[in-house]
Amino acid sequence: MIKVHHLNNSRSQRVLWLLEELEVPYEIISYKRDLETNLAPEILKEVHPLGKSPVITDNGNVIIESAAITTYIIDQYGPTDFGPNSNDHDYYKYLELMHYAEGSAMLPLLLLLYSSSLGENAEPLMDRISSEIHLHIGYLSKCLGDDEFFFRNKFSGLDTMLSFVLEASKISDSLKNYPNLVHALDRYQSRPAYKKALDKGGEYILGS
Repeated sequence: MIKVHHLNNSRSQRVLWLLEELEVPYEIISYKRDLETNLAPEILKEVHPLGKSPVITDNGNVIIESAAITTYIIDQYGPTDFGPNSNDHDYYKYLELMHYAEGSAMLPLLLLLYSSSLGENAEPLMDRISSEIHLHIGYLSKCLGDDEFFFRNKFSGLDTMLSFVLEASKISDSLKNYPNLVHALDRYQSRPAYKKALDKGGEYILGS
């Protein structure tokens, strides 16, 4: 059985969501952030040297990184039509967006989070950070267009991956000018599997 080493208020929440969508049995091993530093506890390094979440263990495999975890779960446990195969014409677009979610799209949002602790010292960075956030949110808005989901207009692992970007954008008040993304996030958070994952995962500020 898959074990999800789950940290509260983290990307591992979307791993729980994916597993609920696929109705895959799993076990949660919960960890709490340090109340002062907001960092993961040191004990997570016993699972993987980086001490980060999400991380899953399954059949002797220890896997980190959300996109790799998502791909593994879908490959091992998903139905054959849940995602593309490598021979499909749109496979690499799918792969591109899968990694984009944790690469380019999240960087300016993380910079905004970290710079918030600098007070006035962060002011010279804010215009550039804001510009980059809206560049990437605008790109996602264009990718989604009038569709409900990001790939073939059908729910997929891309939606679980990109949900974290949309939630972080909403928290930073960057989503309000992109109604198609606002509606997409509402649809995600209304799904029974999303709600079930929240019940099991516990505290998750980004989901509120």
